[in-house]
Amino acid sequence: MSIEIHTFPNLETDRLVLRKITKDDASNILSYLSDNEVMKYYGLEPFKSINEALDEISWYQSLEKNNKGLRWGITLKEEGIVIGSCGFHNFVSQHFRTEIGFELSRDYWGKGIAGEALKTIIAYGFQQFGFQRIEALIEPPNLSSQRLVEKQGFIREGLLRKYEYTRGKFDDLYMYSLLREDFSKLE
Repeated sequence: MSIEIHTFPNLETDRLVLRKITKDDASNILSYLSDNEVMKYYGLEPFKSINEALDEISWYQSLEKNNKGLRWGITLKEEGIVIGSCGFHNFVSQHFRTEIGFELSRDYWGKGIAGEALKTIIAYGFQQFGFQRIEALIEPPNLSSQRLVEKQGFIREGLLRKYEYTRGKFDDLYMYSLLREDFSKLE
């Protein structure tokens, strides 16, 4: 499997447009990535400057440029502003797998937006990129993200002890996965 992104794929649902994030979105990204609650399990301190938001956008762009992942901005059709992001990172082409990540402005929590966005990119990943496996790594206290991926069909496989070092401490992470055949049963 070789993943090459020639044209950024905009995706639409009934309520959402998932699109490429640009530097013009930096102030919106700063708005939600400066929120302590949004950043609680993100692995970074809450953002304090527009430069941090621009660095985040540069990371999204480097994923695409280096064929290591793809990150979409989540926008509501009627608003058009970026209220979160979701996507894939750590493409492992030879093993047909990737990791999924997501965050959403707290103003939009509990409205089914993240689930709608994830369902769309998961389908895209299996259909267009040919993934066999999509993984999600989630901290044990992050119950809302666990429920979100479980609703998408992900299965918790185990606990990765002291798996990553973020914000001055080692964090345990649950490993979740969704296999192509699991997803096919859900459709």
